[in-house]
Amino acid sequence: MNAVLEAVRAGRAGETALLVKKLTDAERRALLPGLQALRKELRAAPWESRSERSYPALQVAGAMCHSGAAAAATWIAGADMRWRQAPADLLLKVLADRDTGWQADVARRLAARPVSADVPFVLMAGLVRRSGCEVPVTDAYVVGWVRHIGHSWGRVPLVERLRAEPDLAPLVNGLFELSDLGEVRWLFGDGPGSWQSALAELTGAGVLERKAVVDACVARLLRGGGPTDHRTFLPLLGLLALTRDETRERVADWTALARDAVSPVAAHAQSVLAALALDGDLTPRQLAEASEGLLFRAEKKLVRAQLVLLGKVLAHDTSAAAELLPAVAQAFGHEDTQLQERALKLVERHAKRLDGADGVRSEIAVAAEGLSPALRVRAAAALGIVPAAAAEAYEEMLPPAPEPFRLPAAPDSAVELAEEVSALLAADEDADVAAFERALDGLARHAHRDQDALREALEPVAATRWWWEPEAYRRQHSEERFGHTRRGLLTAEGGLELVLATLYGAVSTATLLAGLEHGPADHACARHGFSRVLDVRLRELAHRIRTDPQPLLLATPSWSTGLLEPAELVDRLGTYRRLGARVGEVDFAQALLRVRREDRPAALAAAGRASELGTPEGERLARLLSAGAPALPGFDRRTSGPRILIESGEVHELRTDFPEAFRQLGRAFTVPDAVHYCYHWGQESHRHWLATLPELRELVAVRLVQDFCEAARDDGRGMAAALPLLAESGGPAGESTHLCVAYGLGARHPEDRLAAVDALLVLAARGQLDAERLGADLGQLVRRGAVKPLRLAESARTAAATGANATIWEMLRHTLPVLLADLATGGTAEGSGASGASGAARGLGELLAVAADCAERSGAGGELPHLAGAAARRGSSRLVVQARRLRDALAMAEAA
Repeated sequence: MNAVLEAVRAGRAGETALLVKKLTDAERRALLPGLQALRKELRAAPWESRSERSYPALQVAGAMCHSGAAAAATWIAGADMRWRQAPADLLLKVLADRDTGWQADVARRLAARPVSADVPFVLMAGLVRRSGCEVPVTDAYVVGWVRHIGHSWGRVPLVERLRAEPDLAPLVNGLFELSDLGEVRWLFGDGPGSWQSALAELTGAGVLERKAVVDACVARLLRGGGPTDHRTFLPLLGLLALTRDETRERVADWTALARDAVSPVAAHAQSVLAALALDGDLTPRQLAEASEGLLFRAEKKLVRAQLVLLGKVLAHDTSAAAELLPAVAQAFGHEDTQLQERALKLVERHAKRLDGADGVRSEIAVAAEGLSPALRVRAAAALGIVPAAAAEAYEEMLPPAPEPFRLPAAPDSAVELAEEVSALLAADEDADVAAFERALDGLARHAHRDQDALREALEPVAATRWWWEPEAYRRQHSEERFGHTRRGLLTAEGGLELVLATLYGAVSTATLLAGLEHGPADHACARHGFSRVLDVRLRELAHRIRTDPQPLLLATPSWSTGLLEPAELVDRLGTYRRLGARVGEVDFAQALLRVRREDRPAALAAAGRASELGTPEGERLARLLSAGAPALPGFDRRTSGPRILIESGEVHELRTDFPEAFRQLGRAFTVPDAVHYCYHWGQESHRHWLATLPELRELVAVRLVQDFCEAARDDGRGMAAALPLLAESGGPAGESTHLCVAYGLGARHPEDRLAAVDALLVLAARGQLDAERLGADLGQLVRRGAVKPLRLAESARTAAATGANATIWEMLRHTLPVLLADLATGGTAEGSGASGASGAARGLGELLAVAADCAERSGAGGELPHLAGAAARRGSSRLVVQARRLRDALAMAEAA
């Protein structure tokens, strides 16, 4: 048996098979523990050629030694065997002496594995063929078959390869049953020579049963699947060229597809239903059922086509009005008012056919409540009913602003703290700031209380980190990684790593001191100041844990926003005085930046208590709290190409009264700072910036403007995630904050626009939104081409859908005049170019539509500059139609 293990270690699969074949059943069972031990050893070994070469031979030996089918299948399909498997022919050869029932069982078990197990199709198919069992139509088997057919047989046409498959019918049926075509989608191809073409040809030749293929194809489209699966099955359905009888007997299927399927499939189903309806093969009831689902869809093209079809059917068969007009009325609730009006015109044209059908009129009247006010009046006139009484005065219903929450005390148990640290490390840079600060405070407290107990609790976490290994080169790497280098700024995750490595002695005291005292060189990047503050806080904590543990952290926030209550800071300073502990310079500086100063009564009361402490830190805190709320520097607006950016002046307090690492926060900020690229970009989390200066939101926002500009102008993803936190932060919401929100509303990616909408609603709910300023900023950004109007329209519509109609109208009331003026004069903004002006004109109709919605719902009135000129233009473009609608809505409100 030692010879077998030696052959396996050497990776000689053929020799291994010969050696194991000579063993008796008992000897094979006795060999299994040795193979399992070797497998465990290989799993723990680094992945390199010496270990990986053993896997094919190990797979062969285990397959031959396991007597049970379940155990053999589990061994063969093991995850560690996946990347270096034995040749399938060799495995089939060594298993040939097993009985057919055993081989069939193994085949079924291998086929039941997930596709990701990557079991060779040749092995599964060989076992099936040799045992004579039924083909196991599983995802793994069918995907393996598709790959095998696609990658084999040289130049033989695909249709001939499929024709030669003895189990073609069940495998094709399994193809339709796949949950997701996934990575084999590209093998199907398109056009002549594709799978769709081959399957259609084989169906036409009678090799495959036509009804079964058609039923399976339609059922698959009904069931859905992967996001691109319809690109395979919809063309196949087209190539099958269904007859009129085949389409007629599947009306229920077409109706379901038109209602629920993805747009291309729904469009195909709609075209089939339209052909049947125009040929008289659909009853009015069937057409009404199909229309009710289609008219609820968001795609304007589908809704418009269905209304056209209904118009044609009603013109041909006026007796169907009672059945079809209620279905038409479903479009009254569509967000596009042009589609609403198109549906209303059908009702107006055929309403006279409803005489005596009072129930139908009532049903349409109820649906008409979803129309815009002007269209609602027309609907009442067409139906011969009294218009609904005017609604009560509009009242804005904004979503409530998120309330900051108190941070709970640091965990009293070291085990609980270890669990929280583990969760933070797993969350990486997405970790919540409140949880991060709470964990830092907990590490400081437990390191002061009992470091041995803390290390014991943290050991399961530390053992998973890269610096845990005892080898000298790993220790050397940790010194380099955590040491003082020009690019050595720590992130939040890196800081936790440093603290843990410090606790376990993986970093020397000299390295900790050098990183604390020197740090990375000063840099002009806007991010460096915030990054350095976080970096030096973490380095001070690590150094103090090694040399002079702190009883607690002074800078731990009281609130989730980063604010620290002044009374709590005084209590913490009192604890330091009582214990005779030395206050950390950096920790105290961060606490001063976080302490709440806007609440003057609380600040003054705490100032008196701080002065009574009789310590330098107490006197410093008393002076700060007595000085009043923090002052902001001056801000100036600048342009850079299509961008609008903000510059800020110097904050003298931060430049003179704080440690060196904090002083860059107070330096003047210019346009070159904003657009200058450096290595810090993408490294930090903006949420930590806001917690650094929780009452100076504008100082953070001015440094974020360029990031949010990238989200709109350069299509950056995820840049606007911090916008809701910016809106929830403290201090005045000035022009930098509003400009950040403006860029976010025009971001390319939906998740960034949604974050900007959240920020807008939070500011509005807190009474901090300056809609006039935000609207004017948006007008200039759209005019310059920095924000695309269609994206802005989508964001505005999303915000309005929450009930913020008056807020969004007030914003757009100051955006639209800028764009309408350019439309009237043909002017363009300096730096925008012709493309910016043409883009603004293309999306202006959507912005006008949202503005009209908000004006109608909120009852807004008054004049809008330059709107009359746009409404007086010729034509029926969306821009002109919506300009007229907005004009009429404002005039109606004035008249009322």
